[in-house]
Amino acid sequence: MGNALSALPPNRDLESKAVLKGAARAHRYLAELKGVSASIPNQGILLNTLSMQEAKDSSAVENIITTHHDLYQEELFPEYASNLAAKEVYFYVHALKTGFSLVKRDSLLTQNHILEIQSALENNQAGFRRLPGTELKNDQTGETVYVPPQNPDAIIKLMSNLEKIINEDDFFDIDYLVKMAVIHYQFESIHPFYDGNGRTGRIINVLYLVSKGLLDIPVLYLSRYIVQNKAEYYRLLQGVRDSEDWEAWILYVLDGVEQTSKQTIDVIHQISAALIDYKHRIRREFRFYSQDLINNLFCHPYTRIDSLQHDLKVSRLTATKYLNELGEAGFLHKEKIGRNNYYVNKALFQILTAV
Repeated sequence: MGNALSALPPNRDLESKAVLKGAARAHRYLAELKGVSASIPNQGILLNTLSMQEAKDSSAVENIITTHHDLYQEELFPEYASNLAAKEVYFYVHALKTGFSLVKRDSLLTQNHILEIQSALENNQAGFRRLPGTELKNDQTGETVYVPPQNPDAIIKLMSNLEKIINEDDFFDIDYLVKMAVIHYQFESIHPFYDGNGRTGRIINVLYLVSKGLLDIPVLYLSRYIVQNKAEYYRLLQGVRDSEDWEAWILYVLDGVEQTSKQTIDVIHQISAALIDYKHRIRREFRFYSQDLINNLFCHPYTRIDSLQHDLKVSRLTATKYLNELGEAGFLHKEKIGRNNYYVNKALFQILTAV
């Protein structure tokens, strides 16, 4: 049973009429998302804010639950943070950014890249599984529903095949979004790592789209859709294993791309509107307005004095004065942890926590 997983490509036509119609709709909204993302001049704003959101939701799929407040506080003051879930979520952000930099550098998504992503996620160097015993169980009944490949050589062979599928279009020439669904199924079924397979697989999804030019930055995050349809996610994955029901699985993924693209487009529009509002009002009310100031306030929902001091290249006293005045004017909310003050961008925090 453990060695039953076949190499790709599947021995059947995956592009049914229903799949192609679903892919066309998903591509339409994904292309719109790519264009809307490019409308934000500082791409770091979206990369930082939305990657944090995805990290939170992707971890929630694995029952790693944290709050926005704990997560943003962990990013700002790791020395004070005691929430272990927030630390794990922050590792996810680091892993996503690690993978993005590798894909941008090489225009490929290789086995070695995937190993680096998982290492950053789990903060270890365990690598691919070498010991038998891994089984996937039903969360409610405890019943074993699937035994992934157990032999280390089989895992390496299947991962080499998956690397070829990801990077060599001529080897498996189908629509990229359909292929993403196939890649995700295969990776989760190989289950090559001891830990972090689900989260690594969801990072691979968006990095694959970047590697194929469907997105410029990794801002399509399917994890919220999966959280909302979690039972269906696992049921359809298992349906491919049990009865090769590829169509239902692929349609699920395509619907996820469409719905998530629409939601992310809306969030980006809200961030853009808030950014423009802050920009105009701060420029009108304060002589210390600068684009660097706006970038600092919108790259992260929470900021601290030394962060502004570094970005604006001003003294600590001056940075403190700026932040306090923005707080008094209603742009920021001042908080305290230990002996340190930090400042919450009220508009940005409200947008991100409403998602």
